[in-house]
Amino acid sequence: MLKLQNENTPIGTLQKGRQELITKLLAGEDQGFLAGKAQLLDDYFHQSFAKSQVGPTMRMAKNPYAVVALGGYGRREQCLHSDVDVLLLFQKEVPDEAAGLVQEIVYPLWDAGFEVGYATRALKDCVKLAAQDYEVLTSLTDARFICGITPLYQELKENIADKILARNGAAFLKWMADVNARRHDHFGDNAYLIEPNLKEGRGGLRDYHVMLWMCRCLDGAREPRDLEYLGYLTHDEYQELFESLEFIWKVRNHLHYAAGRKCDQLALDHQARLAVALGFADEENLAGIEHFLGTLQRHLECVKLRHAIFMRSAFPKKGGRVKAKVQETGIPGIEIVRDSLRFTGPEPILAEPLLLMRIFEESARRRLPLSVEAQRLVREFSYLAGESFRSDPAAVRAFETILTTPPQTFSVLTDMLNTGFLARFIPEFATIQYRIQYTEYHLYPVDKHSIHTVQMLKKLAEPDPERDPHMEFAAALYKEVSPKKLLLWAALLHDIGKGQDGGDHSAAGADMARRILERMRYPRAHVDFVEFLVKNHLYMVKTATRRDLYDEATVIACARAIEDPMRLKMLYLLSVADSLATGPKAWNDWTASLLRELYGKTNQMLMTGELASKKALSVLAKTGKDLEAKAAREGFSDAVKELFPVLSPRYLNAVSPDEILRHVKLYTSLGEKRAVIEVRPYKDTNLREVTVCGKDQPGFFSKVAGVLALHNLNIHNAQIYTWRNHVAVDTFWVNPPLDQLFEDETWQRVERDINAAVAGTLDLEEALERKLAEARARVKPTSLRKEIVKVDTGTSDFFTIIEVFAYDYTGLLYRITDAIFKCRLDIWVSKIATKADRVVDVFYVRDFDGQKVGTTPGEKAELEEMLEGCIFGRALARDEEVEEEANRR
Repeated sequence: MLKLQNENTPIGTLQKGRQELITKLLAGEDQGFLAGKAQLLDDYFHQSFAKSQVGPTMRMAKNPYAVVALGGYGRREQCLHSDVDVLLLFQKEVPDEAAGLVQEIVYPLWDAGFEVGYATRALKDCVKLAAQDYEVLTSLTDARFICGITPLYQELKENIADKILARNGAAFLKWMADVNARRHDHFGDNAYLIEPNLKEGRGGLRDYHVMLWMCRCLDGAREPRDLEYLGYLTHDEYQELFESLEFIWKVRNHLHYAAGRKCDQLALDHQARLAVALGFADEENLAGIEHFLGTLQRHLECVKLRHAIFMRSAFPKKGGRVKAKVQETGIPGIEIVRDSLRFTGPEPILAEPLLLMRIFEESARRRLPLSVEAQRLVREFSYLAGESFRSDPAAVRAFETILTTPPQTFSVLTDMLNTGFLARFIPEFATIQYRIQYTEYHLYPVDKHSIHTVQMLKKLAEPDPERDPHMEFAAALYKEVSPKKLLLWAALLHDIGKGQDGGDHSAAGADMARRILERMRYPRAHVDFVEFLVKNHLYMVKTATRRDLYDEATVIACARAIEDPMRLKMLYLLSVADSLATGPKAWNDWTASLLRELYGKTNQMLMTGELASKKALSVLAKTGKDLEAKAAREGFSDAVKELFPVLSPRYLNAVSPDEILRHVKLYTSLGEKRAVIEVRPYKDTNLREVTVCGKDQPGFFSKVAGVLALHNLNIHNAQIYTWRNHVAVDTFWVNPPLDQLFEDETWQRVERDINAAVAGTLDLEEALERKLAEARARVKPTSLRKEIVKVDTGTSDFFTIIEVFAYDYTGLLYRITDAIFKCRLDIWVSKIATKADRVVDVFYVRDFDGQKVGTTPGEKAELEEMLEGCIFGRALARDEEVEEEANRR
């Protein structure tokens, strides 16, 4: 902890003042914090300058000098732990005594915990360096006089203006634009980041700084208000910009306080704490955190949009005031100027409000953006899009054109969203605008995710030589669906229900979609179709990833729910687009393969009216022939003939002949051992595929999972197969060992410990007790969603299905499967899915006598409570809130 200095000294006064500012900040009285801290620093330099012992020895009259604030300090933007950048500027050469001056005024700031950057330069060197290095020039554009000789500071500013900006302004602007673009590429768009960077990300504070620097270069602006006075922003745009900046600065101050240092990235660890500190919640709860993040998102988006307006307004000025050529569009009131669409004035809009929609339709059709002035007019006159406008057939047809037109370099729907017109036309959309979901899984706010889902579908119509086979399949299906507008409506509205707090967002969204389309006078059949898609948009993904696709009941249930091949195609495509638009953690080869397999089996049944049993028999026959041929070539014919009758149809349908032969070879090496393993790299990933073949017994799968946890091998996925001769073939996909130099030795120990655990000579529970407790303690949930267990006895005719929703950590799969074993249940099928920091693990189980369990409501609730107690270390009655959470998932 830093020691406070005597209050009568300049540094003591500064420390006391800073502490008072912090107290006010924490009490919510943070108005003027930035300028207040800058003023405290100014006072410190004034006092230090006045009391300096070194200053008088430097003969100021012969070599005048000044202390100049740079960067954020120069702009009077001093957050709690912001850097303090100063320049000691000399008229002539820098004297030797300058080192003593630095020691006198800078060292105390370092000792007091301030991050200080300083430079000592002669005037001519400073100007020369600024001309050579635009980073230095940028810093000097923020220069502000603190103390010393004022004319020297004025001479510096004049030199920069006359000798650099007047001569090299165009080059400086181009450099700033290039750096700006690279920064955006590097730090990303804050609208699509789970952990936004408040300073450097797109929409962050640096976007505002770029506006200031460019405005100074273009027009010699002195104050931020010049952005309005010089015509770059309207009065309202400027007011909105500074309202957003004030909020971002407030968040940044609290982030600095929470981190105890300068920090610009709002990490997940801090988000819940800041939501409470800023008054969005009395305690850390999901609604408060999401409200805070949504508000922050709105302000970051405002800065981003104002920055975009400035950039489009500023660069034509740089090119001169030449009158641009006007091109007619054929629509009275709309014209083309400088490759953008604009209104001829406000009067045509007042006379014909439909122009508000027609200009976006033209934007989609001609692939031209709206001009800045057109966007302003849309915002100003969007109130004209009232109830009659929303049901006007011409407006609806124009919106359909926007919705169905192929994608382009910019999104017309996003432009409609940013101008506020989309929420005017579809008022329900306002409920999901800036709606944040507090998870690592969802990258985008709900409004942008919905538009992104539409874009993902429309891209399927475009040729793409780099598509993988799954996306080629989706693209082929997209060509077959009709009418496409129904699918695209469903994509736009699939998450509209998330604007309603609590309950099932799919059901709520379906009701809202119905009302929206009925208002627009769509035919009843079209309304029903979109309503179905919205209500069931999660159905196929959940079924594919959480149910056994080789259980006939799964396919029957899916076919009965969907009923129609065209519905199936659209629901499959909506599932793909929704997953892609959610983020990279929602879509991978595993999910894509399962979804496509479910589509294929369901389509087969819908098209033929039967299960794919004939096809399955032909597949089994082909698998048998291929396996026999491969086995003969490699000398394993006898082993295959012996084992083929004990291989289940589910196994033969799911596993390729090459894999079956590999399993047979592994089985022949089993001998008297209880288990053997084979390890190999998994495709193009850094994972390892671990196949375990052993003599099956209740708890076998759990014990293998426990041994992998014992060796710090985190399990990403797992697959269980049991042959009819009581041999288990289990496959796990895990992280490689920490010490890959001795990886072979690690796997030898793993095989040894699996045999010991299955034999009962290794007490896994004792060996893992401390490791699991430590791993569980390290879990930092990125949301406040409950960990729950849900038991389903209705989906499968022969098995009870257990679903576990939990936060992931090494050893979790062992804890779950061990709990299932302790409940005297045997696992027959597993589906392991990781969604960012959470897992959804599904197990098909029967009791040790081969019977379904939990078939009555009382037994089901008891089993859920017992499993939750074992897995999560709690034994509690399931309340209505937890039950609702389970049903919603």
